[in-house]
Amino acid sequence: MEHAINIFSFLPEDLVHKYIHVLTTFVVIAALLIIGSFTKNMTKEVPGKVQSFFETIVESIYNFSLNTLGEEGKPYIPIIFGIAFYVFFSNILGLIPGFIAPTSNLNSTVAPAVVVFFTYNYIGIKKHGLAYIKHFIGPVIWLAPLMIIIELISHLARPLSLSIRLFGNIFGEDLVIAVLFMLVPYLIPLPMFFLGIFTCFIQTFVFMLLTLVYISGALEEAH
Repeated sequence: MEHAINIFSFLPEDLVHKYIHVLTTFVVIAALLIIGSFTKNMTKEVPGKVQSFFETIVESIYNFSLNTLGEEGKPYIPIIFGIAFYVFFSNILGLIPGFIAPTSNLNSTVAPAVVVFFTYNYIGIKKHGLAYIKHFIGPVIWLAPLMIIIELISHLARPLSLSIRLFGNIFGEDLVIAVLFMLVPYLIPLPMFFLGIFTCFIQTFVFMLLTLVYISGALEEAH
């Protein structure tokens, strides 16, 4: 944690200690804005390597999201992009010397999880209106009181699961890498560093996939 505090040493120490995850989140947002400004003008008919790289990423996420949500879910694909890029850059920031990952703090993982929770429920209500309640009452009417309780617990557990899973994996990864660098600098931690990059991708994919599943479920007709 000390290496991250040094980056913001020009700020009051108490502020940095309490809100380091907020400061690093601002770094992520700034990085995304810079990259967005840099890539929005990449419109060459014959793309170069950089443009091809970004087009491949965007096309892959778009096609995967469209295949999961279907045409009906196309308006919500930008939400998937926002979540995917925020989570990935927040994860990867912890691998850069001088920073910690915002997602290694539970507050920073609860925020996108709560956004996902309210988003997919809003989409469900927008699509089905009051009929959205059918998603909670089950197929047999006389079991509805029990099913409503079970479904409510299940839905409320979703943001909890999303946030704790992401926080636990990123915090554990960053902690292991930090300890290894302190004990055996440079050589031994390198495999863990590359494993950390892989973990960042995996946790981003899991978060994005579950978001797609929740939105897809909200769009479906209740049976």
